[in-house]
Amino acid sequence: MDAERFANSPVGRLERIRNTDGRTGREYDHVAFVPDPLIEEPALSGPTWRTVSRAGHALGRLLQAGRQVPQPGLLRRPTLRREAQSTSALEGTFAPLEDVLAADAGDVGPRSAELIEVLNYVATAEFAFGALEDRARLGVDMVEDMQGRLARGTPAETEQAGHVRRIQVAIGDAGGSIETARYVPPPPGAELERSLRDMLDWANESRRVGRDPVVAAAMAHYQFEALHPFNDGNGRIGRLLVVLHLMQAGALEDPLLSISPWFEQRRRDYQDRLLEVSATGDWDGWIRFFAEGIEASALDTAARVDRLLRIQEDYANTLREAGASGLIRDLAESLIAFPYVDVSRTAARLNSSYPTVNKAVARLVELRVLRERTGRSYGRVFEAHAVVAVLTARDVAPPGAGDFR
Repeated sequence: MDAERFANSPVGRLERIRNTDGRTGREYDHVAFVPDPLIEEPALSGPTWRTVSRAGHALGRLLQAGRQVPQPGLLRRPTLRREAQSTSALEGTFAPLEDVLAADAGDVGPRSAELIEVLNYVATAEFAFGALEDRARLGVDMVEDMQGRLARGTPAETEQAGHVRRIQVAIGDAGGSIETARYVPPPPGAELERSLRDMLDWANESRRVGRDPVVAAAMAHYQFEALHPFNDGNGRIGRLLVVLHLMQAGALEDPLLSISPWFEQRRRDYQDRLLEVSATGDWDGWIRFFAEGIEASALDTAARVDRLLRIQEDYANTLREAGASGLIRDLAESLIAFPYVDVSRTAARLNSSYPTVNKAVARLVELRVLRERTGRSYGRVFEAHAVVAVLTARDVAPPGAGDFR
């Protein structure tokens, strides 16, 4: 790490670190950056406040879009999987989104190590959302639990999984040293644990003291990434905390926001902006960048919600014209959440029999709502291709007629 760049930081200090690198066995004598505790909102420029305001309006639009849905959980499921795939890709773990969406639909082959990590994120996020709905506070124990769940069944599941790290880490190229890292976060120990607790307390208090939710989320996200409190999963946990913070602040009612695709497309800029806060205290540039991401992500998610609801409406019209109802209708309504259909698992989910669901699936294939994905005579999986197209598209066009045709 370039110590000179961080030596005069107005938001933290350098601390000497001496130890042995566990990977190489080499001794090091270097410095780590220790961020100061968060304070109140920094002075921001007019353009930044305007960007923050637009982000708030975009979140309001997403809030309203979510209220159109009788069962918000139907949209929560694909949104979360899209976020899981992208937030993992941002950290270098890639699994195709189609595989993530289809993971619960029948025998689609052995799960890759990458897919396991992505699905761990889904389970971790569902745990966190449930805890928040039960009015749990974001505390160290909860965040440690989240990190432990994220690590399950992966190489990161060591004795330190689920605990604030007890070793020094560095952020840089794989195989690099402490000295060549782009950033060296604080050393392990009581101060790191205390700093994480202080950051979470600050986030928990933000709504009560009247901080703007977008500004507070940006500041808390910087602080978490600067502390880098875990051996693994800091980026994914940090971006999940953004959504949790916005829910806690009342800016979101349901976790329908997917932020990582926007940041993934701007990975280098995202990393550079975070580093610039540590080096120069440039809160204004970071908060404006972050708010741009929240605005774009909220508008994109709202557009996908609108498009999915239009597809669901098209499905209903098609079934009405064909005289189809009952289980066929129920299955079609659920496709925005379960776009990949395996007859056996769908029968269990809908509390129906295999033959009945099989007939319903065959009818939906006839109506071109579903199409077969696997091409096998056994363990077949069917795809709601219109839904998948919306979820996997990089950009979402305005909804149009005949979306699923």
